[in-house]
Amino acid sequence: MNGIKPLLGIGISVGVLAGAWTYASVELTWITWVAFVAWACFFAAGGGTTGLARGLAANLAGVFWGWVISQGLDTISSSTVALALMVTVVGFVLCVEAALPLLSFIPGGFAGTAVFFGTGFDLGGVLVAIVAGAVLGIVSERLGAAIQSAIDGSARTAPAPDATPAT
Repeated sequence: MNGIKPLLGIGISVGVLAGAWTYASVELTWITWVAFVAWACFFAAGGGTTGLARGLAANLAGVFWGWVISQGLDTISSSTVALALMVTVVGFVLCVEAALPLLSFIPGGFAGTAVFFGTGFDLGGVLVAIVAGAVLGIVSERLGAAIQSAIDGSARTAPAPDATPAT
């Protein structure tokens, strides 16, 4: 139980907010799963205001590049070869744009492009869900810290101190 106790606050927070988001998003016909991807990107990018900024910016950049591909398919060609070439270029761009600190979370860019493609190019729905997921990330982290503090007097939440964000 000692290994679980420091995670209770974040676990309760994420669990309650995930349930609330699922209910609200289904009722509003928003794209539930995309927010979960953005929420995961928040934590994977390191959490806090830095994780919020890096995760959200990378997700939005990925959506932008996915949109560019979709426009290219409409304008230039919808052939498999054209798609493969555009994805090749965008894959390269998603990596090199990481030289900009705000876009340095490479997995977030790929996640943004993937959710845009995965929704059949639903730009508006994806943008709403990505922003919602990023907000859920920061809210769950802060609420989790408050709950954890009430549980044992500490503000420590997941990830463990030795965890480093993925790049």
